Amino acid sequence: MRIDETVKALMRLDDGVLMRGAFIVMLMAAGTFLLIDLRDLAAQNAELSGFDPMLEDRPVLLPAVTEAAPNGPPVQPGSSDEVLRQPMKFDLRPGGVLLAEGTIDLGAGSRFAEEIEARGEYVKTVTFNSPGGSVDDALAMSKLIREKKLDTKVAAKALCASSCPIVFAGGVARVAEKDALIGVHQVFSGGEERPTPAQAMSFAQSTTARVVRHLDTMGVGPSLWINALETPPDRLYYLTEKEMADFHLTTEPVATAKTKG
Repeated sequence: MRIDETVKALMRLDDGVLMRGAFIVMLMAAGTFLLIDLRDLAAQNAELSGFDPMLEDRPVLLPAVTEAAPNGPPVQPGSSDEVLRQPMKFDLRPGGVLLAEGTIDLGAGSRFAEEIEARGEYVKTVTFNSPGGSVDDALAMSKLIREKKLDTKVAAKALCASSCPIVFAGGVARVAEKDALIGVHQVFSGGEERPTPAQAMSFAQSTTARVVRHLDTMGVGPSLWINALETPPDRLYYLTEKEMADFHLTTEPVATAKTKG
């Protein structure tokens, strides 16, 4: 194909296709730079091996990296570390609200499916208070929420961090009240076993691809995850109200959500 024919073909593509293509190219470039810095990754991996924010000697509420809150979260959460560290529990409340609270531990996705199977006809909205956890379980919960056409919510001073925003993205309508704490960071392989640099790289790339693809399917701007890619696992990038709206993570203004809540 001649160059002029190639240019004409590109001009026929809509803006959405071009933007998605540009984002994919950007992710590929990021992967290239990560491969170049493999030695640095090995050193970082040694430091973070066994890192688990749910361990008692790790803070549940991680320090921020955003300029608006350089040393801590924008507001203090309304729940204690003890509540947030517990394996995720589900509590059906009046008005068809199902509270999902605690760590997204291994198996949380299966327990959530059982809860929906048993009482799903009463559930209209799933509200979160969670520091995150297992990405696999988060993806499973998010997909089920969308399949059942449920809404999602993060209340004022509730936390939805790490993998929790992945679950939140599954809602048909997604509401974050004023002072809701929603944050993201890099995915990592937790536990005591130390993966090799190659294993860590493979895990990070494949998991990131799955998350980005899922966000896109849910109607959330996949570029949201750039903030996660830039944020170390022991920090959080707390999203602002404007960022959540711009990335379509929320589906209506926070002020309106608060009034309706």
